[in-house]
Amino acid sequence: MAKATSTSINRQKEIISAAIEVFAEMGYYRATTAKVAERANISQPYVFRFFATKEALLVEALKVSFARIIDSFHRVIHSASSEQLEQELIAAYSQIMMEYRNETLLQMQAQTIREDEVVSVMQQGFREIHMTVYDAFRRAGIEQAMERTMLFLARGMLCNISMSLDLPELMKKDD
Repeated sequence: MAKATSTSINRQKEIISAAIEVFAEMGYYRATTAKVAERANISQPYVFRFFATKEALLVEALKVSFARIIDSFHRVIHSASSEQLEQELIAAYSQIMMEYRNETLLQMQAQTIREDEVVSVMQQGFREIHMTVYDAFRRAGIEQAMERTMLFLARGMLCNISMSLDLPELMKKDD
């Protein structure tokens, strides 16, 4: 029985990974569960075995993408010195953007989707990131922790735009 559960969990993860790719490439509204099934090398009815709707699949994909960021930030928070905290959080997010580009694109797209459940998961994800960074900055004794948190998140959004539009000049620092 444990093997069947493990197989189901792995298959569900494969479907979510395929959905992230398809949604990022095609956009949520143009993407179909048939395309997700094709990318995952399974049948469309098998997708519906795990996810009742395309929206439910999107919600789970978003949860995975936010969990990756939060988990990465927690690892940094538990290992970085107060002096290096912000720079190591920036490095961690940059690494996620490089390795999981489609998840970043998915989150960017989801910001424009007005379905209640999608809005809710986006709000929850950003709130958790905000509170994680703010609490870490505050505990590290960083002055003006709330403002620094806001600037950190704003920089992250600018990084997203720079990456998605292939405009690295947006991230140039003073010489």
